Amino acid sequence: MRALVWLLAGFALLLIPQWDRLPPWLLAACGVLAGWRWLARTGRVRLPGRWLRMAIMLVLMAVYIATVQGHFSVDTAASFFVLAVGLKWLETRSARDFYVVFFILTYLAAVNFLFRQGILWAFINFAALALLLVGLQTLNAPDLPAGARRGWKRLGGMMLKTLPVVVLLFVFFPRMAPLWSVPMVSGQARTGLSDTMRPGDISSLAQNSERAFRVSFGGDMPPYPARYWRGLVLDYLDGETWRQFEESAIEPPSRVARDGGVGELEPGQYDVLLEPTDRQWAFALDGSVAVSDNVIPAGQNLFRFRRPADTSVRYRMALGNSEGQPSLGTGERRRYLQLPRDGNPRARALARELVRRGSPEQVVSGFIERLRQQPYFYTLRPPSMPDDGIDALLFDEMRGFCAHYAGAATFVFRAAGIPARVVLGYQGGEPGAGGDYLIVRQYDAHAWVEVWLTGRGWVQVDPTAAIAPSRVESGLRDAVADEGSFLEDEMISPQRYNDLPLVQWASLQLDRINYNWQRWVVGYQGQSQMDLMSRLPGGLGLKELGYLSAGIVGAALLLAGLVSGLRLRVRHRGDRFGRLVLSWHRFCEQCGVPVRTGETPGQLAQRLAQSAPGLEKPAYRFARVVNRHYYSPPTAAKPEQEIRQLKQLLKAMKRQGRRRPPAPSVDGNQ
Repeated sequence: MRALVWLLAGFALLLIPQWDRLPPWLLAACGVLAGWRWLARTGRVRLPGRWLRMAIMLVLMAVYIATVQGHFSVDTAASFFVLAVGLKWLETRSARDFYVVFFILTYLAAVNFLFRQGILWAFINFAALALLLVGLQTLNAPDLPAGARRGWKRLGGMMLKTLPVVVLLFVFFPRMAPLWSVPMVSGQARTGLSDTMRPGDISSLAQNSERAFRVSFGGDMPPYPARYWRGLVLDYLDGETWRQFEESAIEPPSRVARDGGVGELEPGQYDVLLEPTDRQWAFALDGSVAVSDNVIPAGQNLFRFRRPADTSVRYRMALGNSEGQPSLGTGERRRYLQLPRDGNPRARALARELVRRGSPEQVVSGFIERLRQQPYFYTLRPPSMPDDGIDALLFDEMRGFCAHYAGAATFVFRAAGIPARVVLGYQGGEPGAGGDYLIVRQYDAHAWVEVWLTGRGWVQVDPTAAIAPSRVESGLRDAVADEGSFLEDEMISPQRYNDLPLVQWASLQLDRINYNWQRWVVGYQGQSQMDLMSRLPGGLGLKELGYLSAGIVGAALLLAGLVSGLRLRVRHRGDRFGRLVLSWHRFCEQCGVPVRTGETPGQLAQRLAQSAPGLEKPAYRFARVVNRHYYSPPTAAKPEQEIRQLKQLLKAMKRQGRRRPPAPSVDGNQ
C-alpha cells in the first residue's frame, strides 16, 4: 500500500522535535517497529501474530515503567503515547488500521507543540502533516495514476484557498483562557541556572550557547556594564555549596500567563521573552518593578512567576521606581552573616586583617583591591579545589570563574561581619539583528555579590570586574580570548564563529525571525489580542469577536458553496454531450418513462421502445452512441460527430413522439 510510505515518512518527521526529550531506547524501538512494518510490506518479513505482539508490548511496557520510576507527568504521558504509536505499526493490516494511524499521528503533531513552539519545529510539524494528508489521499484513491503528484497539487490548492480564512480566524477568533490546564513541568533538568552553587557550576554554562531570554527596550539599551539580570539570591553556605535560605512553597496546579507584555513600550520599560526554564525565577535589572501581572515581587528585589515557566514566557518590567530596603532586621542580619563553624582558616584570617583597616566600605574596597593587584586569573578551566576550597582559591591556585570569586568574596565579607549574599543571574547580552533587542545566552550566566552597608542598603560588588574587567564590559568571549576556551565544547555553535561576518549575519537573521514568531504568533494570547483589537475603529470585545468569527466562517462557507455551484453550472454548460443526454431523459419522462437510479442507457431505451414502439430504432441507436462515448475505449469517431448524431436522433424521436398520444407508464402509473 503506497499510503504506508507517506505515513511512515510523516512519523519519522514527527519524532525529530522529540529527539532530545525521549529516551534513546524509545527512539530506537520506534525505528525498529516502523522498519519492521516497512519490511513486511516489501515481503521480506511477516508481521507478528497476536501472541508475539503481546510479548513485544509487555517487554516495551516493562522497560517504560522501569524508566519512568514512578514519576508521571505530561512529559512521561507524551512518551507513552509515542510508544503506543510505535506499537500500532505492527497492527496495520487493513485500510481501517491505516485510517486510525493517520488520526493518531495527527494528534502526535499536536502533542509536539506542547514542548516546542519555535518556527523551525512548527515547519517540521507542518511538513509532517502535509505528508500525512498526501498519504490520506493515496489511501482514499490508491489506483489513481500519478496519485502522489496530484495529491501534492490538490493539497497546495486547498492550502491556498483556506489560508485567508485561517489567518482571519487566527487574528479575530476570541482567545479565551482555558477552562483547565496541567503544568508541563516534567522534573527533568533544563539548561540554565540552578538553585545551588558550587565552585565551577556556572563555568559549565559558559560552554553553552543556548538562548536564555531576549529583551526589547522602550528607550535606549543600558550600557553593557549595567546589564546585570538578577534571578535569585543564595544566602546559606552548606559546606562548599551555596543554597537558598528558604525553599519555595508548593503551588497548586496552574500555569504561567504567557503574554504579560502588551501595548507599546514606554521609555524605561522593557519586555523579556524568557525561554522555558521549569523554574519560577523571572530575570530583571536591578531597581526594576513589575508592569505586567504575570510576575510578582518575591523579596530581595527579585521577581517570581506563580508557577514554573514550562513554556516561553513574556513579561514586562520598568526601571527606576523600586524603593530600597530601609533597614536590616536582627534575624536578617544573622541570616546574611551565617557561616560554617569551621573551615577556610586563612580566609577568616584575611577577613580579620581587613577589619582592622576601618569601616565596612574600606573592608570591601580593600578586598577588591587585593583581587585587582595580585595575579588572580579568570578562566573557564578552573582547577579542582580541595577541602577548604576558598583558601585554595585565594592563596594557592588564584585561578577561577565568577562562581569561585563570588563565593569567596561573600565568605570573607561575612567573616568580617558584613552582611553579604550571592546573586545569580546573567550579565551582558548581545544585540540582535538591527540592534532592536538583546539576546542573553547561557554563557552570559554570572554570579556576583551584594553587601549591606548602613545608610546605603544593598550594594552590588562584582569581584570578576576587578579580575577581568572585559567580562563585564564586553562579554565572556573577550575575557577568555587569550585562553581560547570560549565555546570549545560546541564545535557547531554559530556563536563560536561570530568572527566570521556571514555566519554572524545568518545567525542573527534566523534569531530575529524566530523572535518575531514567538512574540506575534506563539505569544498572540488574550491580552495581546485585546490590545490589538482596541486599536481598531470602535474597539472590539470578546462578544464582537465571536460574532465576527462566526461571520467569517459563514462567509467562507457561502463563498465556497457559490463557487462550487458556479463551477458545476459552467461544467454542465460546457458539456454539450451531457446536455443532450439530459434532454433525452426529459423526453423519456414526457413519454411516461421516468429515469431510474442506476439504469443504463440501454435499459432506458428498452423501456422507451416498449412504451412507444415507433421510437425503438432511434432510441437504441441513441443508447449505443451514449455507451460508446462514456464506456468504450476511444475510437476514431470525433465528439462533434457524436453530438451531431445525437441531435439528429433526438429530433427524430421528438417528431415521432408528437405523432403519438402519450402512452401509459411502464411503471404502472396511468
